[in-house]
Amino acid sequence: MKVSGKIALVTGAAQGLGKAFAAALLENGAKVLISDVNSETGEVTLKAFQEKYGENNVMFVRADVTSQAQMQAVFHQVRESFGGLDIMSNNAGIVGETSDVWEKTVDINLKGVIRGTNLALDLMRQDKGGRGGVIINTASLAGFTPFPKYEVYAATKHGVIGFSRTWAENPLSAEYGVRVNAICPAMIDTAMLPRGDDDFGKYVEEHGVMSPEYVAEGFMDLIKDDSKNGALLKMTQKSGKVYMEY
Repeated sequence: MKVSGKIALVTGAAQGLGKAFAAALLENGAKVLISDVNSETGEVTLKAFQEKYGENNVMFVRADVTSQAQMQAVFHQVRESFGGLDIMSNNAGIVGETSDVWEKTVDINLKGVIRGTNLALDLMRQDKGGRGGVIINTASLAGFTPFPKYEVYAATKHGVIGFSRTWAENPLSAEYGVRVNAICPAMIDTAMLPRGDDDFGKYVEEHGVMSPEYVAEGFMDLIKDDSKNGALLKMTQKSGKVYMEY
């Protein structure tokens, strides 16, 4: 896929991984709507992006991925402002295991991905006048391996992987002209990274901690390579070197 001139939507894009994804898309000439529940940080990111990439190439809309109405409004906005959608990044996510937040983790990490995928398909599908395109869902290496102390988080990422692979195998995927892939990084140096926990020492030693910008390189590969549908890209870092494995 040629990214230049394409229209993209990235959730959870005010900071961290989503911000890096949005920056990579803008660097490659796409127009990007960034969305996040954190409006204050989102506006700061928007201003920085507009100064670097131009005011007409990026916009911010506050939205909670757990809200059907708010997400519908985001997709309406990207269609009205940019004229459609070619690339969808379901990236919003949290870490939370306690009794008061575990359901929110499921609502954001898994149900938010399902909601975003369904809404994106409605806008992108060729049999309804869309242009087709690609959806990239943010999963995790925790969707393949045990993740100490974070059972709910791991369960949601297992779910994202299963959902993404199964949609890609659906015959409707070809009919719609939409590819569905998942990016599955190990630890990333963002605000979500567990800190001060000795139990993660072995996990970090084995899989490393990457910068969001490294992960964005894999994200762009999943977008640009038209042969990738149902692909799961695992990313780890060892001795300063990033490894990508499908």
